[in-house]
Amino acid sequence: MPRGQARFACGALAAFALVTLAAGLAAWHKYQLLTGPLMPGPYVDNPLVEVDTYFRNLMGWRTALLLVALLQFSIWLADMRDVADVIWRQGQRRRRAWLVFGWVIPVAQLFIPKMFVNDLWAASRPEPQRRRGHPLLTAWWLSVLVAANAYSDASDDLKKAISASQARHALRQLMVSDGLHVCAAALSIVVVWQLIRRLERAALAAIVPVEV
Repeated sequence: MPRGQARFACGALAAFALVTLAAGLAAWHKYQLLTGPLMPGPYVDNPLVEVDTYFRNLMGWRTALLLVALLQFSIWLADMRDVADVIWRQGQRRRRAWLVFGWVIPVAQLFIPKMFVNDLWAASRPEPQRRRGHPLLTAWWLSVLVAANAYSDASDDLKKAISASQARHALRQLMVSDGLHVCAAALSIVVVWQLIRRLERAALAAIVPVEV
């Protein structure tokens, strides 16, 4: 059972969540500075410039870690598909290529990744009880969709802001977006470990009759 890949996926998700949280804190600090009177002074000693530098760096790391987390999660799904094919091959409804294309093709990205996870979850159930879907998976996928789509233009709005009030408005949206992304990452980690434990038990149950 590829537990190592699950650790990589969860590590990438946890790193993304931590950097996203740090970016949210930097956004809050920047918001607080913009709420008060702007402080004129040398560029080097200006606290707004300093926090903005940290904020921009963290947002860059956040984007990079999001891509790494998506890649690791997709690799983990492919490994889990190998296990599910042994347990319940006919229950896997999509070809492996969709593990990549399902994240990037419009409309398909709304349901294809969830279909893969639903099929894995069904394969982990005892044969008489196999059915796709679970409240945990529904909550997870809704959190992913909301995080990916809510306030998606906030970063661009912040770059285009020409007044302190516009910048504060964009920062409020970014902080909410960061919170949603942290929740989605946390639920993704829960789903990863729930699935790997369930598939481990199902794989062992499938092997025992053969050995006997």
